[in-house]
Amino acid sequence: MFFRQYYLGCLSHASYLIGDEVSGRAVVVDPQRDVSQYLADATARGLRIERVIETHFHADFLSGHLELAAVTGAVISYGEAAAGKAAYAIETLADGQRLSLGEVTIEVLATPGHTPESICLVVRESADAEPYGVLTGDTLFIGDVGRPDLLTSVGVTQDGLARQLHRSLRDKLLALPDATQVFPAHGAGSACGKQLSTETVSTIGEQRSSNYALAPMSEDEFVAVVTEGQSAAPLYFAFAASRNKEAHELLAEAGSPPWLPLDEVLARQAAGAVVLDTRAPADFARGHLRGSLNVGLEGRFAEYAGDIIRADQDIVLVGEPGHEREARLRLGRIGFDRVVGALEEPVAAFLARPDLVEASSRLTAAELAQRLDSGADVQVLDVRAPGETRLGSVAGSVNVPLPQLLDRLGELGPGRPTVVVCAGGYRSSIGASVLAAASFADVSDLLGGYAAWAAAAEPAG
Repeated sequence: MFFRQYYLGCLSHASYLIGDEVSGRAVVVDPQRDVSQYLADATARGLRIERVIETHFHADFLSGHLELAAVTGAVISYGEAAAGKAAYAIETLADGQRLSLGEVTIEVLATPGHTPESICLVVRESADAEPYGVLTGDTLFIGDVGRPDLLTSVGVTQDGLARQLHRSLRDKLLALPDATQVFPAHGAGSACGKQLSTETVSTIGEQRSSNYALAPMSEDEFVAVVTEGQSAAPLYFAFAASRNKEAHELLAEAGSPPWLPLDEVLARQAAGAVVLDTRAPADFARGHLRGSLNVGLEGRFAEYAGDIIRADQDIVLVGEPGHEREARLRLGRIGFDRVVGALEEPVAAFLARPDLVEASSRLTAAELAQRLDSGADVQVLDVRAPGETRLGSVAGSVNVPLPQLLDRLGELGPGRPTVVVCAGGYRSSIGASVLAAASFADVSDLLGGYAAWAAAAEPAG
């Protein structure tokens, strides 16, 4: 058996290539959209990818099933409950169905709960062998389980899904031997759960003893514990979930976006395009094109860009030379394909038109404390998730999680001086750029975030 996990840290996403090296037959499970690594590994091991299996319709990334099918001719498969929901050809898999790759066998388990069509895949090295592992999709994570609330916008209740999830976990996954390895679709940082581990593999036995959601409890208790404290779903999740059901255009992996002169960038911005500056917050603060948004490439770039850009907007990139292709690719992984170009020679453009360039205000914890102590009418905006703010926040701050910011700008006072706070200073720069682009008069963000504020408040010694 050939078995490989591919972990994409910037989206906390795990995908898998499973093959039988005697027969040469292989499947890919939950692929990312740039598929070259699966193809390269399959070629190197003499495998042909004949099927792409999706454990469900993903919301946090645009999957690579169409890309793989186009290159390899592979069949695309989902669980039976996905029947009639995709606008492209699929072959559904029934609960208990076994797929033979030769000696290697994959058994399908219908495990509704995170979504109605969710499945898990039990992998065996031969038909009568004990399970080698189970690919759990978003049903079971290391330290957590899949959130059941993401489909409330389309009329599926979180209570109903949570009850299905309770049964799926106990009747299907916990019935597997304790030694069965657990291979989830996501790890720490994913918004598909609330306390995912940094580990990317575990066992059923380890999860049985340590995962809070698998502790003995009634169905009602389970519903309460898994639905409480979930973070705000990223803004782009509904778009990606819908897009994964569509027969959309394929990802263009090669090449950088075209260079655009400053005048064309300004024209596109005036017509509604977003100018997305991908430099680090400190560089953005020193000078940027007025009205641009800042999401640094060094962080969870695609996810946070998807929080502050509408999926139907054109995007013009500004950044360090040579990073344009990476930014375009990472945006493509969540289905944001409308990158129309990148600003040509940004530094020269800024020097030539200083009237279009502005700096950002960034305050230290001491400077913010001084403003607040002076009685100034300062609006402190905390863009962290509610689970983070429960551990502490700046007194009097307003909490609007970053994924909700675009839809809740009307709750804030654009004429008041505003200081944006996050955990460490990355999301606050994003949030501050959104406010500035929305014509808030006086915007700053807190250097070092709440961590710096809390440290400054600790008594010396």
